[in-house]
Amino acid sequence: MQVRVGKVGGRAAVAAALAVLLGGCAEAADDDGKTSASASAGAEGAAGDNGKKAAAADRGGTVGPAGSACELPVSFGIAKDWKPKSIDADKELSQVSEGEDGGNGEDGDLAGELAEALLRQGPVTAACEIDAKPSGNIGFLRVWKGRPGDADAGGVLRAFVAAEKDVDKAEYHSFKTGGGVAAVEVEYLKTNKLLEETKEESAFAVGTPDGPVVLHLGGLDTREHEEMLPAYDLAKRTLTLS
Repeated sequence: MQVRVGKVGGRAAVAAALAVLLGGCAEAADDDGKTSASASAGAEGAAGDNGKKAAAADRGGTVGPAGSACELPVSFGIAKDWKPKSIDADKELSQVSEGEDGGNGEDGDLAGELAEALLRQGPVTAACEIDAKPSGNIGFLRVWKGRPGDADAGGVLRAFVAAEKDVDKAEYHSFKTGGGVAAVEVEYLKTNKLLEETKEESAFAVGTPDGPVVLHLGGLDTREHEEMLPAYDLAKRTLTLS
């Protein structure tokens, strides 16, 4: 997630973000009726924790360990063809605050607000973005990190959801990852008032000695979200502490 809002100014950044969003909608509409790569991967159906059937995701690599695309307090498998990218939130926010294009005033304030909204949510900061587009879906599995000492996974996850706007029907439950790490998961509905659409989203949190970690799966819409669930379930099955 390269947030270059500082280069183009606040209004331009908002317009660009909106264009990307609307462009994604058009792409999804063009692909409607086609089977996505992740949805068709694997011949055996497996029921996820939410009771929905989905094909098991083929593992394409690991993020988290030293030397991987994203060095994190946790390690987990990522689905085949999904592309991870590390996020240096402090650097991105610093660039915006410095105003690389010399922007200031109202535009600068809008740019800062947009960057803050993209890179921070409640008590956690964006650390890694795993892009599903190369596999045929529109969406990301994002990893967020909290500060050392904030190890209450349930509390951090609730604060993460509370910081998101227009959320409804959040349901929480506890589980253990395949690597034996205690975790708390939430499934909820998020409404985009601009598009007048409501979609499903999922996230889970774990505590680590280096602070809490949240993994969040969104998606352009509920259909995309459901097709990407195998990759999310792969992370749950394989997550361990780094």
